[in-house]
Amino acid sequence: MKFKVCFIASAAILACCSAFSQNKLYPIEDKGKFGYIDKSGKMTIAPSFEFAERFSEGLAAIRKENKRGFIDATGKVVIEPQFEKVSEYFSEGLCAVKKEGKWMYIDKTGKVAFEVKCDYAYKFSEGMARVQVGINFDYIDKTGKIITSGHYNGAWDFKEGLARVKKGGKWGFIDKTGKTAVDFRFDDAFDFSEGLTNVRVGDEQTGKWGYIDKTGTYKIEPQFDRAWTFSEGLALIRVGDFKKGKFGYINKEGKTVINPVYTGADHFKDGMACVSTSIDIKNPKWQYIDKTGKVVINKNFDYMSAFNDGLAKVTSTDIKQGYSYGYIDKTGKYVWP
Repeated sequence: MKFKVCFIASAAILACCSAFSQNKLYPIEDKGKFGYIDKSGKMTIAPSFEFAERFSEGLAAIRKENKRGFIDATGKVVIEPQFEKVSEYFSEGLCAVKKEGKWMYIDKTGKVAFEVKCDYAYKFSEGMARVQVGINFDYIDKTGKIITSGHYNGAWDFKEGLARVKKGGKWGFIDKTGKTAVDFRFDDAFDFSEGLTNVRVGDEQTGKWGYIDKTGTYKIEPQFDRAWTFSEGLALIRVGDFKKGKFGYINKEGKTVINPVYTGADHFKDGMACVSTSIDIKNPKWQYIDKTGKVVINKNFDYMSAFNDGLAKVTSTDIKQGYSYGYIDKTGKYVWP
């Protein structure tokens, strides 16, 4: 369904975006229905949806009667549920959706910006979006024009001006014209973050991970059995194999700042990271540490996630009966349920 674009609608969307930016909302599930709470744990949008995604740019995808649509931060449906699929969320003013078997990008009023002939369309990032036909990927701009013609076997979003793509069994990086910026010479690679990216040379079992800059020059030589992207100045690394290896954190000089003593770990976000020292890696218990490695929340969570603007989604034995998960603040206190 197409919606008219008018000044009043635009003003309303801007107002919702402004309100949302000041009061972040978090999706919750209660008795099989989804709604939203604010940072204090107050229910702001009553559970009434079959499913609900996180908010982005003032709108969130929801599902009703097996169709996807969008609501604003007040819970008002602004784009009626009509889509079979929604690719992630609104980004840079557009969202990829599938209707009647066709992929298209819509704006925040629901108006179709353009259609794309592909098997799957992804969100925009830095003015470019991935589209997939069969097993091949290329990139389009915001008019729907195909910018690259590499027909890559693997591709990810543009980050910090470059995108990681796979060709001939190797990973490299391209710029927004499709020109190769870093040669295809890595067996695995991730997106750039904070000026560096983690790359692997060698196979998954015996290869080593290091970090390069945007010229492809090693800043930290391959030496880790596994390595992840930098977040808040630190990167998660693993020393040892998948089953028995231990996790720790390094800085951008490659120096270990938190020793690899954990059997499980995640990225730092909001100054904290969730880690586990459980011997039983199939049923781990999780705590949160700060950037010195000090445990700051010690509740032995069964499930954890990174903090997001002050709240983290977790599960533990002390959660309110009848609920499978909740949200905690940075003191470890449940704000919901």
